Amino acid sequence: MTTLTVKLGERSYPIFIQPSLLTQGNQLADYIKTDKAVLVTNDLVDPLYSQTVIDSLPGNKIEKIVIADGEQHKNLASFEHVITQLLSMSAARDTTLIALGGGVIGDLTGFVAASFQRGMPFIQIPTTLLSQVDSSVGGKTAVNHPLGKNMIGAFYQPKAVFIDTKTLQTLPAKEFSAGMAEVIKYGIIYDKAFFAWLEQNIAQLIAQDVDALQYAIARCCEIKAEIVAIDERESGLRALLNLGHTFGHAIEAEQGYGNWLHGEAVAAGMVLAARAGQMKGWMSKEEVQRVIALTEAFSLPIAPPADMGYQTFMQHMAHDKKVQAGKLNFIVPKAIGDAVVTSELDETLLRSLLN
Repeated sequence: MTTLTVKLGERSYPIFIQPSLLTQGNQLADYIKTDKAVLVTNDLVDPLYSQTVIDSLPGNKIEKIVIADGEQHKNLASFEHVITQLLSMSAARDTTLIALGGGVIGDLTGFVAASFQRGMPFIQIPTTLLSQVDSSVGGKTAVNHPLGKNMIGAFYQPKAVFIDTKTLQTLPAKEFSAGMAEVIKYGIIYDKAFFAWLEQNIAQLIAQDVDALQYAIARCCEIKAEIVAIDERESGLRALLNLGHTFGHAIEAEQGYGNWLHGEAVAAGMVLAARAGQMKGWMSKEEVQRVIALTEAFSLPIAPPADMGYQTFMQHMAHDKKVQAGKLNFIVPKAIGDAVVTSELDETLLRSLLN
C-alpha cells in the first residue's frame, strides 16, 4: 500500500492507494465515527462495488443513495435529491457520507457534506482514473450550472481518500483515456521527469500494468497534496492545476455536459494552452509536439470541436472562475514542468489560436 498525507493542520487526511482496497473495511471503519453512514453512488457503480463496501463494514448501519450516472446529473437537482434523501433517513451532522464513484459523485457528495447541517464528515472512494488522480483530493466540491461548470460549490476536505486501483478494470477505455489527461497535466505543470516517465511507459499504462498504475496515481496524488498544502483555496500555486480547464470547461458547456468527457475537453484545452505558450515565445515547438504526441498516444483529442471558434469560447470563458478584475487568467506552460498563470493572452493571440 502507498499512503500519502494531505497536510492541512488539524484537517489533514490520508490517501490510501492499493489494489483490492475496498475489501479491507477495517481501515475504512476507522474513519466512520458513529454507527451510521450513507453511501452515495451512481447506477453504474452501484452494482459493481456498493455491496463490497457495505459488506466490509459489518458493524455499521449503511444506507444508500443512488443517482443516475453522467456529468449532466451534477447539478442542483441532484444536490436537492440527495439532501431530501438524507432528511428522510434522519441523517445528522455526525452521519458520515461515503462518495463511491467518479468525479461527479465525489464533487456532488462533497458539496452535500459541506452544506448539510453546515457540515458533515465524508470519505472519498474514487473509482475512475480521473477522480483517483485529481478530483478526490484537495477538497474542491461543486455542482454545475447551465452557464458554467463547477459554479456552485465549496472548499471542503474529506476525512480520508481510499483508492482501489482494481476498480479501473471495470472502467471503459474511453473513461480511462479521459483520466490520463489529468495525469499528463501534472507532468506539464510540475514535473518534467514524470512527463518523461509517462512517455516511456505508454504501453504499460494502456495495458493497466499494476505497478505502472500504482506509481502514476501515487505521483499525481503526491503532487496535488503538496500543492494543496501550500495553497488550499487556490489563491496562487493551486491555480496551475487548472491547466487546460479554462478552454476545457468552455467545450463542455457548449457541447452539453457529458457529450465530451471532462478529460477529453481538458486534453484539447491543454494542447491549446501549449500552443498559446509557443505563440508567446515561451514554449519550444519540440515541447509542444511532445505534449501533442503524448496526448494522442492515449486516444485523446488534440483540438476543440470544429464548430467552436473565438466568439463561442469567449462567451463561455467570460463566466470562468479565473476571471479577476475583469481579466481572464489562463494557465500556460513555459516549458514541460513549468507553467504560469497569466492574463497576457490578448485578443489577437486568442483569435489566432481559436479560429
